[in-house]
Amino acid sequence: MSTQQKQPGILKAVRGTRDLLPPETALWNRVEATAREVFARYGFGEIRTPVFEDTQLFARGVGEETDIVSKEMYTWEDRARAQSEKAQSLTLRPENTAGVVRAYIEHKLDARGDLQKLFYIGPQFRRERPQRGRYRQFWQIGVEVLGPVSSGSESPVRDAEVLEMLATLLDELGVRGWELALNSVGSAEDRKRYNAALRAALEPVKARMCEDNQRRAETNPLRVLDSKEPADQEIIDGLPKIADFLDDSSREHFAAVRAALDACGVAYTVNPRLVRGLDYYTRTTFEFTVPDGQGLGTQNALLGGGRYDGLSEMLGGPKAPGIGFAIGEDRLILVLQEQDGSRSVDAPHPEWMWAKKLDAYIAPMGAERNAASLALARELRRAGLSVEVGDGTFRLKKSFETADKVARNIVILGEDEVASGTATVKSFATGAQVKVALSGLTKLLRQA
Repeated sequence: MSTQQKQPGILKAVRGTRDLLPPETALWNRVEATAREVFARYGFGEIRTPVFEDTQLFARGVGEETDIVSKEMYTWEDRARAQSEKAQSLTLRPENTAGVVRAYIEHKLDARGDLQKLFYIGPQFRRERPQRGRYRQFWQIGVEVLGPVSSGSESPVRDAEVLEMLATLLDELGVRGWELALNSVGSAEDRKRYNAALRAALEPVKARMCEDNQRRAETNPLRVLDSKEPADQEIIDGLPKIADFLDDSSREHFAAVRAALDACGVAYTVNPRLVRGLDYYTRTTFEFTVPDGQGLGTQNALLGGGRYDGLSEMLGGPKAPGIGFAIGEDRLILVLQEQDGSRSVDAPHPEWMWAKKLDAYIAPMGAERNAASLALARELRRAGLSVEVGDGTFRLKKSFETADKVARNIVILGEDEVASGTATVKSFATGAQVKVALSGLTKLLRQA
């Protein structure tokens, strides 16, 4: 046997996860900045909840028979540190609505009496089969609006406002061709009646369906409607429609949502099969999609959400009707990249789609000018400019090549410049080269 030790293999990111690197992260940051700016205009504030929670939060809130809870959660037992303590089952959050509502209850936000308009941006975790745009650690941008009934939280205006805000956000991000699909899944009582009708309709045909749908027909019939299994679509199309089981209150609420969207000029279609996959949804459900071939493969859903009027009570809290959505940020980025790459030559590209170049690259001529270059960069950065500093050992050609990649201007600092308190500045956009006093350098770079 060889006495040579086997070299360890290269460690890589775990399957279903990935690293986000510059310059792509510049696009992520601009998407998030745009979302924050839009949300602020609508009066939303940011909430940040833990990335792991008590497992019961998702079992009770999302539903034990959902695919998320039954198949996809990352759950472990947090062992007790002392004999007097009990071990606790913890789960990496697979979605964030339940966590936000838990925080609403725990911090007694209902006592404020007003409408809570909250948004979050962060990672979620589901153990599903990795595919294009779907990862086991993925990012969501989400919104939740909830509060006491007296705050107007049940109003259809809240539903329409959230949907109009989403239309605004997608437009300002530059997403082209999005479509909004709406439905109402009614109240909890409506769903009970509809579930009973679905079970009865599925009983004689479920044996002809795929294994997953056979299981759903028993445990959660509504989830059958959400199935994408091609062979089962003809059967699903023949199942009862939930619109036929809505009471007057649910019908009126849905009609008011549509009327408000019509008044705002937000286009939509009603999809009677749109039920969403989580147990807490009531009344309005919705989904935004993009055309096929826009970077998402066959699954063209970009984001979705809905109303959850009973979730707070399910988690032991006060009555707090609410509505929310979650955007799959990974998928949103794919769509933006795909659509930007498919633009015609004459079509404008949103400036933020690309990593923004720095204002200046300082090129010291000789290592003895390195310190002066760093001092100059400090002044420019404190004045609000973005600056990179080269190294005096670089040849001038290398400095120019490097500067052209990362900055709009190159600032040359040689022996003569240091002695005279000046700098030589060349603009890569125009090719113009000027010598300027250091006292006027900030102004020049801002105008360049």
